[in-house]
Amino acid sequence: MTTSVRITADVEVLDNSTLVALAGPGNENLKLIARTLGIESGVRGNTIRLAGDADKVALAERCLAEAAQMLRSGVVLDPQDYVRGVQALRDDPGMTLRDLFEDVVLISARRRPISAKGLAQKRYIQAIRSHDMTFGIGPAGTGKTYLAMAMAVHALLERRVKRIILTRPAVEAGERLGFLPGDLAEKVNPYLRPLYDALHDMMDADKAQGLVTRGQIEVAPLAFMRGRTLNDCFVILDEAQNATSDQMRMFLTRLGYASRAVVTGDVTQVDLPHGA
Repeated sequence: MTTSVRITADVEVLDNSTLVALAGPGNENLKLIARTLGIESGVRGNTIRLAGDADKVALAERCLAEAAQMLRSGVVLDPQDYVRGVQALRDDPGMTLRDLFEDVVLISARRRPISAKGLAQKRYIQAIRSHDMTFGIGPAGTGKTYLAMAMAVHALLERRVKRIILTRPAVEAGERLGFLPGDLAEKVNPYLRPLYDALHDMMDADKAQGLVTRGQIEVAPLAFMRGRTLNDCFVILDEAQNATSDQMRMFLTRLGYASRAVVTGDVTQVDLPHGA
């Protein structure tokens, strides 16, 4: 049986501004790293002291060294970035913090860089880049649709595709369109609102509306895809767990020349009737 060797290591940070940013308010960043790895941390003068299992201390040292380099080059890291960063370095030793956080997919309308927030999101982005069809499965809040949308907008702005098609099944919590008030547009718009929200976060409203008006961005229920062939498109099927088998087969056969698709869903949130 192997036993862990407990060590103490000192990380010296000579410039005060980097040390303050690295440690965070009340040493919050250091505490998060220590809690994630199960080690101890503290600051005395310009020295960060780490204590714990040798391999975990070495990982924390590496995380702090790479984070310090990024901070000196002007990169801003929030407290949760340190948690995601040390987890990514632990899960994939070949990864660097720059690989993780400086791979910016898109600059949002609020001038905020959109990038991976962890190893799983990094691999998701890499999969979308390298495959014509990508499936993203996970619970709400993991960035499946948001990152896919960012990749689609980037592809459109770079002229790699001519159109973005955003679609999702118009079913939720057992509701049927025929029983909902309003005309067809009023019936389906609430189901498509999350896609519009993500779109407007990535570009200003006027630009987004202009692209929608010109048909370069289309947001429509999945049923509207029937009979179409989508060439030179980036297609996102959101909430795919609510697509029936027939609808999924229909969607997968819509892709034409030079198109790519991202299918996202949460298998724990199925609103379809049993057996659909």
